[in-house]
Amino acid sequence: MLGSLTASSFVVLVLSGVILAANGPATWSYNGPMLFAAAVHFWALQAFFFFMMMHLWRVFFTGAWRGGRRETWLLGAVALIIAIPTAFTGFLINGDFYSQWNAVQAKDGLNATGLGWVNLPSAGQMFGMHVVVLPLTLSVVIFGHIFRVRKEGVVPPYPDRHRSEGKEDEGHGSTFGR
Repeated sequence: MLGSLTASSFVVLVLSGVILAANGPATWSYNGPMLFAAAVHFWALQAFFFFMMMHLWRVFFTGAWRGGRRETWLLGAVALIIAIPTAFTGFLINGDFYSQWNAVQAKDGLNATGLGWVNLPSAGQMFGMHVVVLPLTLSVVIFGHIFRVRKEGVVPPYPDRHRSEGKEDEGHGSTFGR
C-alpha cells in the first residue's frame, strides 16, 4: 500500500510539474491557477517523500528484501537518493533570496568535493536538471523498481518460530512476550 501511495504521489508530482513547466517560471508567483498548481506540486512532493520513507522503513524492518529481492530494495534506495537532488533543484529555481543563499552554500560544498562543474546558482541549469534530467532518471529507476516487484512478487512472511520448533499455540491470546 505504501508503495502504491508513493507511486500515486509521484504521478501527481509529475503532472503538476508538467503544468508548471509548460507555463514557465514567470507565472508561478502571481497567477492564481499557477499558485494552485505550485501548491499541489509542493504537497505532492511532501507526500512522495513521506510515503517513500514509510515504504522504505516498512520494507527494511519487515525483511521484504529477503529472497533475492535485494536489488529491488536497492533500486528503491537509489530512487530516494535521486529524489533528493531533484527536490533540491526544484527548491533552487524559486529564485528568492533564501534559495539563492542555499544555492551558493551548496555550490561551495560541491566545490569542496570536486563537483564544481555543477553550477547551482545558474537558474537555467537548475531548471533543466529539475525538469528534464533528474525526473527522467527518477522515472526510469522507479519503473525498474516496480517492474522488479511485479516480476518477483512479494516476499512471504517470516516463518512462525513456534510452529517451526514443533510447539503448538495453546490459544492463550497474543504471542507477544513469549
